[in-house]
Amino acid sequence: MRLVCISDTHSLHEKMPPIPNGDILVHAGDCTGSGTLPQLDEFTRWMGALPHKNKILVAGNHDFCFDKSLRNPTWAVRSRNMCEQNGINYLQGESLSIDGVNFFGFPWQPIFRFMAFNAPEQERQARLQLVPNDTHVLITHGPAWRIFDWIPDIGEHVGCFPLAQRIDELTQLKAHICGHIHEGYGFAQRESDGVKFANASTCTAQYKPTNRPIIIDL
Repeated sequence: MRLVCISDTHSLHEKMPPIPNGDILVHAGDCTGSGTLPQLDEFTRWMGALPHKNKILVAGNHDFCFDKSLRNPTWAVRSRNMCEQNGINYLQGESLSIDGVNFFGFPWQPIFRFMAFNAPEQERQARLQLVPNDTHVLITHGPAWRIFDWIPDIGEHVGCFPLAQRIDELTQLKAHICGHIHEGYGFAQRESDGVKFANASTCTAQYKPTNRPIIIDL
């Protein structure tokens, strides 16, 4: 199974590099610039028209339209409907199985300004315990602690520590896909257990949509 991974397109999807073919297109959040319904409508129509048989989307901190705690609750319903109408599987603390591979989507990340899906550490830790033990591919918006989470300008790791802990507990995990920290774009495979890690941020730190999609073969 070939996963084509992108993230942090920020309504600049029409300007990003070509998207390769694959079995599943995964977007790890921040599909919009400011989380409005018109922006999401444009994005879901674009993603839905791509030829990949299966498509998975997780929300990011810019995607306010999915976070019912920050906008009109009906926005979240309308946002899900846009995804469904365009053949996109939206995962918000939910699992999905495709051809025997189990996916789980998790949009919450450490608190940063007044953004969507902000969650304190205790809440993140509790939510992460709901990730099924048989998860093969974990898709989160934010990175785990010390895995593609370094921001050079401030000289800090900003990833989620409870997420790093939960990843180590998932014995069937094959891949973790994230975005959020544009400076952390990259791919690596851990020698100890073979888990593949990808920060698939399409936009650079300067919000230029020039990073290429990352391919993960399972």
